[in-house]
Amino acid sequence: MVFRKDPCGITCLVITYGCVLYCDYCIIDHVILPTFSSSLWGAFHATMFNSFLFLLAYSHLKASFCDPGVVPLPYARLDFSDIQKAKKKKPRKAESEWGVCSKCEAYKPPRAHHCRICNRCIKKMDHHCPWINNCVGEQNQKFFILFLFYTGISSIYGLSLGVFSLFKRCHDCTDKYEIGTRIFHVVILLVVCSLFSLFVLCIMYDQIYSIYNDITLIEQVQKEERQNSKPKMALLMEIFGRGPKILWLLPCSNPRQTTHTTDYSV
Repeated sequence: MVFRKDPCGITCLVITYGCVLYCDYCIIDHVILPTFSSSLWGAFHATMFNSFLFLLAYSHLKASFCDPGVVPLPYARLDFSDIQKAKKKKPRKAESEWGVCSKCEAYKPPRAHHCRICNRCIKKMDHHCPWINNCVGEQNQKFFILFLFYTGISSIYGLSLGVFSLFKRCHDCTDKYEIGTRIFHVVILLVVCSLFSLFVLCIMYDQIYSIYNDITLIEQVQKEERQNSKPKMALLMEIFGRGPKILWLLPCSNPRQTTHTTDYSV
C-alpha cells in the first residue's frame, strides 16, 4: 500500500469523495424518495446507483493505494557519473535497452520513467494523476480505467434520474420551500454529473487510444516513436487479464502483479 503526501492529490481525493457522497445524498433524498417511493423502482434505482458507487470507490481505492509499478532501488549506492557523461554522446537507445535514472541513481527497465511527484521510477508510467494521488502505471492502469468507467456510468445514471425526477410530481413535498430545496439540489446534481461525465469521457478516450496504440501519455508528450505490431485484443489483455471478459469489469487483482517479476536491485 502506498500513499503520497501530495497536497494537490489529497485535495483531489477530498473533492472526489465529497462529490460522490453529495451525489448519493441528492439521488436518495431528493430524487428517489420524492419520485419513486410509491413503487419498487425506488429500491431498484437506489440499489443500482449505490452498486455503481461502490465499484467506483473500490476501483479508485485500488488505483490510489496499489503499487503502480515502482522500480526497486539498489541496495548499494551506485556511481553513474561516467555513464551520464557518455550518454550525451551516444545515439538514442533502443526500446528494449535498459536505462539509467540520474535522480534515483539506479537502473530502470525499458519504458520506465521518473515521476517527480512520487520521486521514483515507474514501470510503463502513463502519467501522474492527482485524482487518485498516484501514478498510473503498469500495475494499476486497469483500476484507473475502471474508476473512470464507473464514474461515467454513475454520472449518466444520476443525470438520467435527475432529469426524469424534474418532470415527475413530488409525493412528499408539501410547501414551496421543500419544492425549491429539492429543485436546487437536483440542479446541482445535474451540473456535477454533467461535468464528471464529460471529464471522464475525455480521459477515457486518451486511455483507450494509448492502449490501442501501445504508447503511454508520457511517451506521446516526449514524442517517443514506437512500433506496435500487437493486435488490439492482446493489448487489452495486457491491461485487464486473460480471464473471462466479464471479469474485466471487476476491480479484482491485477494479473500483472501475479506474473514473474525481476529484481532490479543490485
